[in-house]
Amino acid sequence: MRRGIVVCLTAKGYTVEEARSGEEALGSFHDRPSDLVLLDINMSGINGIEVCRKIRSSDSKAGIVMVTVKDTEEDAIQALEAGADDYIRKPFRVGEMLARLGALSRRSHKHDGPETPIIRAGNLELDRKHQILRKEGVEIHLSPIEFNLLQYLMENPNVPIHHTKLLRAVWGLEYGQELEYLRTYIRLIRRKIEKDPSHPEYIITEPWLGYRFRDPSAIQPIPPAATKPAMASGRQLVGDAV
Repeated sequence: MRRGIVVCLTAKGYTVEEARSGEEALGSFHDRPSDLVLLDINMSGINGIEVCRKIRSSDSKAGIVMVTVKDTEEDAIQALEAGADDYIRKPFRVGEMLARLGALSRRSHKHDGPETPIIRAGNLELDRKHQILRKEGVEIHLSPIEFNLLQYLMENPNVPIHHTKLLRAVWGLEYGQELEYLRTYIRLIRRKIEKDPSHPEYIITEPWLGYRFRDPSAIQPIPPAATKPAMASGRQLVGDAV
């Protein structure tokens, strides 16, 4: 399969460096840094997760796509937490792989100049210019896709955003039906920003629609209802607070 991928990518105009093991992949990357890296989570020698961690520890900004085997959300999250920007599950179609790599390449070369460089909500501070998220002043690591997804949500607060719109806004027009894909990233972001991910304060699920970003510090508490003094008139007063 590896050889077939090399032939396919070469035919599409990519310059490809092939590696047969994790150690070989690291050596090749350090000698000739790449813009995009496609890793198999179960590659021989050092596995794809460890290779990904080592690449990220060198401060590389290369786009990394992890090829996973297990059809579980936790497997994908493990890849993303290691520093991968995206993942694709076996078996996959060549067109899907090319779409993922193309979308990642476009995102990595996109440089927008937002009018307001910093967005604040609750104890979060999103620095769009430097691509940094801070929670209570502490920097939180986000992959480029996680950052772009959270940024899009924070730029559109208190508005329910449909799954399809989110996917196309963050991943590209090729996407729209990958709901499980979106849920995986939302779950990962919640782990990083929410006090209790099972009861989120920031990213709220809109059933059958999508998600909505909410600033918990902007929620106005409901004042307690005023009670009127009751005058005793020789009978027992029983009632509810109004």
